[in-house]
Formats: sequence, C-alpha cells, structure tokens
Amino acid sequence: MEDLPESLLLDILKRIDRTADRNSLSLVCKRLHRVEGEQRDFLRVGCRMHPAIEAFTALCSRFSNLSKLEIVYSGWKSSLGKQLGNEGLQVLSSNCPSLEELSLNFCSFIDDTGLRYLSSCRKLLSLKLNFVPAISSIGILSVILGCKNISTLHLIRCMKVSSTEWLELLGKLSNLRELSIKNCRRIREDDLIKLGPGWRKLRRLDFAVDGYPKVHDHLLLSECHKEVVYCDELKELSLTNCIVAPGQGLSFILGRCVALEKLLLDMCLGVTHSHIVALSRKSSNLRILAMRIPLEFPVNLFDNSLWELQEDSLRALAAGCPMLNTLELSYSDWDFPPTLCFTQDAVIALIQSCPIRVLNLCGCGFLNDIGMKALCAAQSLQVLELTKCQKISDEGLEHIIKSPSLKTIKLCKCLGVTDTGMKPLVDSHKLDLLTVEGCPHISEEGIKGAARSISYKKDLSWMY
Repeated sequence: MEDLPESLLLDILKRIDRTADRNSLSLVCKRLHRVEGEQRDFLRVGCRMHPAIEAFTALCSRFSNLSKLEIVYSGWKSSLGKQLGNEGLQVLSSNCPSLEELSLNFCSFIDDTGLRYLSSCRKLLSLKLNFVPAISSIGILSVILGCKNISTLHLIRCMKVSSTEWLELLGKLSNLRELSIKNCRRIREDDLIKLGPGWRKLRRLDFAVDGYPKVHDHLLLSECHKEVVYCDELKELSLTNCIVAPGQGLSFILGRCVALEKLLLDMCLGVTHSHIVALSRKSSNLRILAMRIPLEFPVNLFDNSLWELQEDSLRALAAGCPMLNTLELSYSDWDFPPTLCFTQDAVIALIQSCPIRVLNLCGCGFLNDIGMKALCAAQSLQVLELTKCQKISDEGLEHIIKSPSLKTIKLCKCLGVTDTGMKPLVDSHKLDLLTVEGCPHISEEGIKGAARSISYKKDLSWMY
C-alpha cells in the first residue's frame, strides 16, 4: 500500500460512499488512515459520541477538511451521556476552517454563545437549526454578522428567535437563496417584509405558522401588501397555516413570482380565485401545485364571496400554466365536501390541457365513476392517488386497465371500492405499484397479482 501513488489512493476513496466502508478502509494502514481523514468532507454525529466533547475534538482534529457537518440528538436521553454544548462549536470553528454547511438538530445545550463561535467560520454558506431551544435572535445575528455569505437558513421550532435586526441584515447582504422558517412562534408572516432587497434573489421560501391562524391575527397583518416586493427568482414557495387573503398577510407574494415552479398552500386562509388567476398569468413555468383547503374558518375574518375558489380557477391554470405536471388537491374536512369550489369538470379540463403526470385528490366528493373514466384516459397521467373519494365504485376502477400511461395507484380510505373492481388488474401486468390503505371492502387476497409491487394495510380506525 505504501508504494501506491497518492492520486490512485484518492481515486479509490472517491469511489467509496458508505461511511462504514470508509471507516474500515482507514484501518488498513497508517497511510490510508491519514489520507481518508484528509479526504472526508462530511460527518454526521450525535448520541453515540461519549464523552461528547473529547470524542468530537478527536473527530475535528482528524477530519480537518470537513465542509458539511450534521449534529443530531433525536431520541437523546440523559442516560446516553451529555450532549455536545457550546464548547463543541468552539472546537469546530477552530479546527474546521473549510466548513460550509452545518445542521444542528435537537441540540438542547447550545445557545447564543455557541452560535457566536460560528461567526469565525467565514466560509459558512448553510445553517440549519431544528429545535435548538436555547438560541435567540442575538445568536442568529452574530452568525450573520460573521458569515456574510450565508445563502441557506433554516429555523424550525426555535421558539426564542424573533425577527429583529438579523432578518433585515440578511436581506441587505443579498446572498440569501433559501429561507425556511417553521413553527417559530415569535416570527410572523408580516416580519418577512423586512427582508427588503433580499427578496430579489430568494429562490426557495418555506414558511409555516405554529398552529392555525387566530381570528385576531389578520388585524396585525394588513400593512404587508402596501410594500413593493420583487421576487423574480423565487422558484419554490411553501406556506402553511398562513393568511393570504387580499390585502392581508403574505398575499403580496402570490402573483409576483414569474419564475415559480412549485407552490404549496397548506391550510392557508383567504386563497381566492383572483390569486389563482394572477398565478396563471405570472407563473407560466409552474410545474407543481399542492393545495390543502380549509373548509372551516372564522366567520368574521373575510368576506365569504371574496375568499372562495371557483371552478374557473382551475380553468385559468389550464390556460396559463402549460408545464403543470403535478396537482394535489385536498380538503381539511372530508365529511362536508365543498359545493362552491372546484368541480369534476374543472379537474378534467385541467388534466386534458396540461401534461399532468401525478394527481393526488383527497376528500374530493365531486369525483365519481364518470370522472374516473376521463382521468384514466389522460395521456400523461402516470400516478393517481385517491383518498376519501367516496363516490368512486368498482365501475370507476375498471377504467384503470384502459389507461395509456398509468403505472402507480394509491387507494386510501375509499368506501365504495371492492375486490370486484380489482379483478381486471390481476395478472394484467398493467401497474408497477398498487397501494391500498384503510379500504374496508378490499382484501389483501383480492389484490394479489394486481401490480408488480403491492402495499396493503387494513387500518379502519379512521372510521370510528
């Protein structure tokens, strides 16, 4: 081994991806141990480090060229020994000058002091914090002041972090490309306006409110729409439990994203027909649309006639978004299907106009056997997921065998389908994957041979 050229050793190491294999290889000889240590650029550590600081110090000394590090304490308990604390980040900043990506998960003993040590990691580009409860806005600000090239920031369940100077500074630096803020109680929708010029280069935004919007929240979010925001490069937008009614909350984003390719609106209050029309006119590159629509909302929050989506909403998408290939529609309360929202004809029109490859419908009470016939005739449809679509019967399932492209079917909590509807698929070699969950009248025996791969669960607890 000592006679092998250095370039050949490096080539060997590059071909080995599994961490366990690399660890074993490093034990062959001192030279491989040294070269592998210099070559390793990714490390994932957590509960098994004991004693934590001594083990981590040794790792940082050996793998000094680390560019990506994940510290994960999911499932930690005191019997596993102490967690890595602030001193661990001090060791990291002193020994790993090439660090570009850092992810801290369930780290309960790291606070603002620890984040302050990170400010000396000048090459840091990505910081992801998932349930690091002791940190506050002060710690985030110190990182941004020191690491001015940060382009990715994730804050998940960081309850002490509020939006003060750090959000404004992040926007002024204009390097931010990806921002994810989920369930941080002290950061609200209207705080995002503080990004200012940072909106221009933002490519991905994921914002989730901790809990459903309260009635009084809309009174606090009426000033955002007065600001002019340019988000020309935004490609992915995900909003959960947000207020987007006209003139409220984050409504200033929708209709301004000319490069948007993926949109997720999960339980957002105030999505209107005008939003969808604006989306279809501005976001012609839209490829993925997922909406979970709330059917219950504060009565006095909005004018009902303004917030309701319409049949023509989907028709507008069909006309303005020719690249749309994935559509997910679901409702929060399937027992009361909407009568003034989308219709079967509108969904079919969209399927026939756009190259929809993936369709996921949940609680869509309008879909029946006639609709299934039209869906299965779609030339592009490859994946169909139906959940709580109770008007579909065996007659509708029989059309699957005639579908030109359909390869994956998922049926979940559908009461009207039985083994009889599955019979045409048995031994037909039509489907690659069939998943059946919580359908009381379909048996495991009845779907044998209906697809190359089958997943079956008969959990009927949802019925009681």
